[in-house]
Amino acid sequence: MTLAPAAPARDRWAPRGDAGAAVAESVMVMALVSVLFASLLQLGLALHLRGTLVDCVGEGARFGALADRTPADGAQRARELIGASLPASYADDVTAADVHQGGLDVVEVTATVPLPLVGWFGGGTMTVRGHGLVEVLP
Repeated sequence: MTLAPAAPARDRWAPRGDAGAAVAESVMVMALVSVLFASLLQLGLALHLRGTLVDCVGEGARFGALADRTPADGAQRARELIGASLPASYADDVTAADVHQGGLDVVEVTATVPLPLVGWFGGGTMTVRGHGLVEVLP
């Protein structure tokens, strides 16, 4: 029985091609995917904030436009709705006024809130306006 000669021993320090590259690639891809995921979550949070505010100030404007109400009542109603739906500090800057638009008298409720940059922590401001047609009783 003859034995085949053993394969030559590899030098420990010799380059091994692309061995271990999969680990480095997966770390880079996971970092990129994590940033993309966090960005999409942040966009979703900002869109949720905007949609909620549009609903709250619109309801406040319609409430303030009723025949037996004033614009101040509409602003207060918007503050209550914002405070119930979002962090309480978002209801701090809510105003209302009678305005004339397109030949009609409307109540305009405006809310200015911090735009969330990371979670609920702000990085700018967002202003949302709601309008309600003033009700006139005969």
